[in-house]
Amino acid sequence: MAARNREDAGAEGTTYAVVIPTLGRPSLGATLRALADATGPKPKSVILVDDRPHTHGATPLPVDVPAALREVTAVVPGRARGPAAARNTGWRAALRVPWVVFLDDDVVPGPTWCDDLVLDLAAATPANGAVTARIDVPLPADRRPTDWERNTAGLATARWITADMAYRREALEAVGGFDERFRRAFREDADLALRVLDAGWTVARGARSTSHPVRPAGRWVSLRLQRGNADDVLMTRLHGPDWWTRAAAPRGRLPRHLAVTAAAAGALACAALRRPGAATVCAAGWLAGTAEFALARILPGPRHRDEVLAMAVTSALIPPAATWHWLRGHVTHLGAEPLRPASGPPRPPGTPYRPLTGEQVRR
Repeated sequence: MAARNREDAGAEGTTYAVVIPTLGRPSLGATLRALADATGPKPKSVILVDDRPHTHGATPLPVDVPAALREVTAVVPGRARGPAAARNTGWRAALRVPWVVFLDDDVVPGPTWCDDLVLDLAAATPANGAVTARIDVPLPADRRPTDWERNTAGLATARWITADMAYRREALEAVGGFDERFRRAFREDADLALRVLDAGWTVARGARSTSHPVRPAGRWVSLRLQRGNADDVLMTRLHGPDWWTRAAAPRGRLPRHLAVTAAAAGALACAALRRPGAATVCAAGWLAGTAEFALARILPGPRHRDEVLAMAVTSALIPPAATWHWLRGHVTHLGAEPLRPASGPPRPPGTPYRPLTGEQVRR
C-alpha cells in the first residue's frame, strides 16, 4: 500500500491544492494541525481565505500554521460575501494543479487523510469532475443528542457537502465555480454539483474520512437556519422542482410551516373581524401544529429543562420565520433564470490533464 501511495503521489493527475474559507474561528487551528499530521503527500498549496469583514487596520488572521504547511500556505483576503464567494477566491488563487479540495474551517481530516485522498484521486476516471468524502459527525455517547446536534448529524448523509469535497479544476472552470448568490453555507454545494453534472461530468464517491464536530451554538440557532428557505427558492428557480430528488435533499417541514402560519394569521384576522367561532378553529389548528412540531423535536432529545424550553419557544417562532424567508426568497430571486445545461462534457473523456508550470500562489 505504501508503495502504491508513493507511486500515485508522483502522478501529476493526483496533485492537489486545499482551499479553506474562514472567519478566523478557533477550530481552524485543529483543521490545519490534522492536515499537517495526516500521512501521505501534502497539498501543493493551502489557501486560507480570510472572509472576515475587513476595515482599515484589520488584524491578521488569528491562526498558527503548522510548520509542515507553512511554506505552502497563503492567506488571501475574501470579500465577506459568504462561503461560495470565498471558495471562488480561494480556488482561483491556488496553484494550477489538477484538483482543488475544499475543506471547512471546523472539520478534522482523518489521520491517513492525505494518503486516502491521493488514492481517491488516482481512482477517479477522466469523466469524474468531483470526488466526495465520508463525513463523520461525532455525537454524545452518554445522552440523546440535542436538536442542534441532530441537525449537524445530517451532514453525514449530505450528498455533495463541501466540508470535504475534491473538484477537478477543469470542472470548476467549465461551470464558473460557485454561484455567489448563495450567501450562506447552504445549498451552494448542491447547486455546484448539479451544474457540474449538467455539464457532462460525473461525481465519484471517495473513501477518505473527515470528522465534523458539532460546533457550539446558541438556543436561537434553529431560527437562523430558516434563512435557508430563501436559498431553496433560488434552487428551484435555477434547477427546477425536481432538484430535491436529484440532490437527494430532504424536503423539510416547509408545507407544514406554511399551514401553521396561515392558521395563526387566520386566527388573528378572524378575531379582528369579530368572528369568534372561526378564530377559535384557526387558533386550534395553530396550537395543534405547534404542539406536534415541538414534540417532534423534544422527544428524540435529552429532554433536559433548557432544551425543552428552547424547543417550545422556537417551535412557535420557526413556522412564521420559515414563511417569511420563503416569501423573501420569491421576491429576491424573482429574476433568476433557469439554467440551461451544457451540451456535453468540457473535454473528451480520456484526454490527459496537462498542468501549466511556473504558476505561483498569489499572496
